[in-house]
Amino acid sequence: MTTASATLDEDRLDETFAALASATRRAILARLAQGEASVNDLAEPFNLTLPAISKHIKVLERAGLITRGRRAQFRPCTIAAEPLAEIADWTAQYRHIWDDRFDRLDDYVSNLQAQELQAQQQATKET
Repeated sequence: MTTASATLDEDRLDETFAALASATRRAILARLAQGEASVNDLAEPFNLTLPAISKHIKVLERAGLITRGRRAQFRPCTIAAEPLAEIADWTAQYRHIWDDRFDRLDDYVSNLQAQELQAQQQATKET
């Protein structure tokens, strides 16, 4: 990967993470994961004005997380999965760290359980 494309990829990740930093925008994406929706549909569960929701939608659109279509007067929003896949790819490089930590935790719990079983067996022998 060239430095220019690496910078573009990093910029895109930065923009995607920044868009996902808002709980409102994450909730909008969660709603769009169920299917396309209008701005009014997306605004319904929030105590926000339509202009405020529109700003959130524009942030998501700039980050490439949603697209807006056009059918007559209706401009439905739909989720765009590619930036989310890029985040999944980026986080996958750290998966081995969590796998190692979970393996160590599993070993620790197994050792505790073995010690507890030994203690129970010892207590049974003494009675």
